[in-house]
Amino acid sequence: MSKSPPIPFSTTIFVRDTCLCLHVQRAARALARQFDDALRPLDITNGQFSLLMSLNRPEAPSMSAVASLLAMDRTTLTAALKPLERRGLVEVFVDPNDRRLRRLRLTADGGRLLAEALPIWKETHAAVDERLGEHGADRLRADLLALT
Repeated sequence: MSKSPPIPFSTTIFVRDTCLCLHVQRAARALARQFDDALRPLDITNGQFSLLMSLNRPEAPSMSAVASLLAMDRTTLTAALKPLERRGLVEVFVDPNDRRLRRLRLTADGGRLLAEALPIWKETHAAVDERLGEHGADRLRADLLALT
């Protein structure tokens, strides 16, 4: 004999239909899958693309700066860097002015891969923008930024 749940099923339906966190998570997963599929021929994920792009700057950023930009902790960033380092796409090195800091930079191969990935990202992003309609992507970005 099964017991009735502690809250009514109608509450479960209400949360399913109204929970912003659930809707954002579902949308993020669907969006990530779309970009992952598009970038698969280059053997990178959307997360790796974002990480590589975050290193595309004039000066090599610190681990902390990249972790902050990507909203991840340093441990997660270190784990995400390992496969990119093994592929020779990224270098991690000690800051020559402060031996406590580790800095990150794209290698030449990393830069070439990023240049190859960018048109794929642009095409995929344009398709998403089109699905969101005029000003939809801008409105969504603004709304998401307001939550952070």
